[in-house]
Amino acid sequence: MVNLETTYMGLTLKNPLIVGSSGLTNSVENIKEIARYGAGAVVLKSLFEEQINNAASLTLSQHLEANSYPEAEDYIRNYTRENDVAQYLDLIEKSKQAVDIPIIASVNCISNSEWVNFAKLIEKAGADALELNVFVLPSNPGSDASKNEAVYFEIAERITQVVKIPVALKISHYFSSLSQMVMKLSWTGIKGIVLFNRFYSPDIDIEHLEIKSSNVFSNPSDIATSLRWVAMLSSRVHCDLAASTGVHDGNALIKQLLAGAKAVQVASVLYKKGFQEIESILDTLAGWMERKNFSTLDEFVGKMSIDEAENPAAYERVQFMRHFSGIE
Repeated sequence: MVNLETTYMGLTLKNPLIVGSSGLTNSVENIKEIARYGAGAVVLKSLFEEQINNAASLTLSQHLEANSYPEAEDYIRNYTRENDVAQYLDLIEKSKQAVDIPIIASVNCISNSEWVNFAKLIEKAGADALELNVFVLPSNPGSDASKNEAVYFEIAERITQVVKIPVALKISHYFSSLSQMVMKLSWTGIKGIVLFNRFYSPDIDIEHLEIKSSNVFSNPSDIATSLRWVAMLSSRVHCDLAASTGVHDGNALIKQLLAGAKAVQVASVLYKKGFQEIESILDTLAGWMERKNFSTLDEFVGKMSIDEAENPAAYERVQFMRHFSGIE
């Protein structure tokens, strides 16, 4: 028998598969199903920073002007009716009572404003950890890189001052010096970094001349970006890394673990195939470990990271044609 147990942000997980924040994680009934099929932990559906501030009697429009998420206004106005701050705290409490896996709360944030105080209520409600989905869209030509990056450190500093539960930042790869940024963030006192978040992608309806969303779900090929950076950073950061985006089967989970991820988040595949896919993914992991004679995750996690791989330069190769130059 193989042992799939791991630790992530100081939490003990019975396996490294975490169901990521999505519409699938916004009810106790779904949380029960997720636990029943064997997930190691679950990240609850995110609250937006604007929702929290609005619940604190702040004017919604004041915060939408600086908002980086194009879909936020409609989302907040509709979703808040069904899932306000009080209901979110209730979801945490009831989920903790219903299942025995770690419950990770989530906040979608773009500043270190008043919402930070809400984190103390999340902690009091019983959340085992808090994941902050942070993305400052670098679209303002008047805001330089250092100003945008400072937001991440301000959030990390303030949040770690007000809560004792472990905190993770879920970030994008849109940084001019991603390695340095992740390294510096790992020194702030946070316990985890999730690589990478997915965010609203615009498309244009050429018949109705409207802006619409595209690529709501990830594809298996999307694993390439996070796999590269998990492998390059996992042995060099001062906190745990979790991999996200593009994990659609057990083989993808294994790859991210080999690259050095301590945990791996899935969501899109569960929309497409249902919660039972959790069990299938874990069966693939266990079967692979048995074939390779690994009894614990510690025996192979990070085995293919940049510091351990036989050909580490493969992770840094960026010239596509040079790689295939020998093909006629």
